[in-house]
Formats: sequence, C-alpha cells, structure tokens
Amino acid sequence: MEILAFGVQADEKPLIEVAFAGHHRVRCLDVFLNEDTAPIAAGYEIVSSSVNADLAGRVLEILAAGGTRMIAQRSTGFNNIDLPTAERLGMTIARVSYYSPYAVAEFAWALAMAVNRRVVRASTRTRDFDFRLDGLMGRDMHGRTAGVLGTGKIGEAFTRIAHGFGMRLLGWDIAENPACVRLGMTYVPKERLLAESDLVTLHVPLTPQTLHLIDADALRSMRDDAILVNSSRGGLIDTAALVAELREGRFTGVGLDVYEAEAGLFFLDKSLEAVPDDILARLVTFPNVLVTSHQAYYTREAVGQIVGTTVRNVLDYRAGRRSENVLVPRS
Repeated sequence: MEILAFGVQADEKPLIEVAFAGHHRVRCLDVFLNEDTAPIAAGYEIVSSSVNADLAGRVLEILAAGGTRMIAQRSTGFNNIDLPTAERLGMTIARVSYYSPYAVAEFAWALAMAVNRRVVRASTRTRDFDFRLDGLMGRDMHGRTAGVLGTGKIGEAFTRIAHGFGMRLLGWDIAENPACVRLGMTYVPKERLLAESDLVTLHVPLTPQTLHLIDADALRSMRDDAILVNSSRGGLIDTAALVAELREGRFTGVGLDVYEAEAGLFFLDKSLEAVPDDILARLVTFPNVLVTSHQAYYTREAVGQIVGTTVRNVLDYRAGRRSENVLVPRS
C-alpha cells in the first residue's frame, strides 16, 4: 500500500521515508491538504496531513469520495479537523498525542530571551557594522515572575527552565501538575497571573473555551513591561487586540511562533507577494515583536517522534488496533 503525505517539509521527507521503509510506500508532497488539493488523494486509502492542513467538512467529503478511509495527522493539535463529519463518513482520524515537550518549551524560551535582550535588533545592527548599545538594554530573568498558562508536559518543561533561572513561578490550569508544585509553582486565577507576571507564556490547546484566552481585557490586565510568548496555537490570542495594545507602546516584548490566521501563510514563501493580512503586516513592524513561522516543534528529536508515531498509527489502523492517538475510531 502507498501512503500519501501532504505538507512534508524538505527536512522532514527523509525521516518519513526511512520510518515507513519496510512497512508501506509513501509519496511525499510539499503542498498542504485543503479543498483545492484534496482531489490529489483520490485512490489513497490512507492520507497523512500536517499541522496546517484544512480538514473541514467539505475537505473530508472530497477525501472520502476518493476512497480515503484513514487520516494520520502529524501533530498533537486537531482543532483543524471536523471530527463529527469524519465520524459520519466512517473515517478513522489519528494524531500524535505526544512528542518531545522540550522542543517547544526551549523554543518558547528562545523567543522570550530574544525579545528581552533585543537579539534580532542587535544582529541587524552589527550586520551594518553598527555596534552601539543604545536601545538594547534587557533585564535579568532571575528573581522575576514567570506565569505559565497550561502546565502539561510542555508547560512543565518551560517551568523547569524558569526554575533554573531562579524565577518566581505562577501557574494556571484546570488541574495542578505535582511536578510544577514541587518546583515551587503557585497556582492562581488567570487574572492574578497576568497582573503579576513579568513573563507570560501559553501552553494550552485551542478549544472553543480557550479561543482568545488572551483577549483585550486580559492584555490590559498585564504589566506594561511584560513579555508575552505564544508557541501553542495562534487563536489563543486576539491578535487585533494585541496590535492595539502594542500601538500604545505596551510590553517589553512579544514572541509569537503561531498566528491565528497562519493557514495559507506559514510554511510558504510569500516574499514576492503582497500579503493581504493587514493585522500580520502591522504586527511584524513593531520593534519589540518577533514572529516565527510555527517552528517550535521543529527539532530532529521531535519530528522523529512525530513521524514514528504516525507510522505506528497507520500500522494500528491496518491491524484493526486502537490506541490513545485515535480521535475517531475505525467504523
């Protein structure tokens, strides 16, 4: 059997090919799965999708009409999949429920430190042989307060690094993580966390309940000199409200690896095009904002685990087995 994999990055392709070797043939495409590209999957029983795939109801119907019965998504998040429609169509949907939390946590810290110490601005200056320090002063993280929204595996990894910096730790989640408590974390209401934290980082899934978790009111409750980092899902932040606050000169820095309207932009080269997204265009002009293109997960270790789990999901489907990765079981 041949598997069709959409949205495969150049660095990812050899890992996928090696992982599937000896099991199934795999055809890798660099295009993303959406309504326009779904017809390519006609005749493929199993399709693998990437994190930015559009698996709305219409896309699933096209896939099902072409013979697709199983979708193996190479990501943890699944807010892009219409699960009720998949169930109605009798499709099996599986995801990667776990991969290296260190990849995302470490990158979140890279964003935090980059905006705190003005690394991008400093690098741009020195490339022009401008070696002044004016405007590059940062702050010690030691002794400051880190607020972690979401203390699962990734939030815990971020907390361990914050503990190493010697920071005061505040957490918010539906349930306390004993490992974070042992590190000295105090769980508080979201409002208090936002008001007291020098650094706020987001590590929660995107659900209807967490959409715009950081809205206009939440942003206004944060300290004027706070640092905000999001390496989870773009929809957690009301970006229009964030731009409004940035225009008022607020926040020491904002590091975003995700953006709520990133579909159709991230992972693609748009450098020769006029990007019609006015909010994103304004966002990247702020000197205290750093935007990267959803790369926090992108380490050899994490991608290797993602690909390995995807292969196991496919093998489980073929064998009629069900694991914790299955969102919609085989009918």
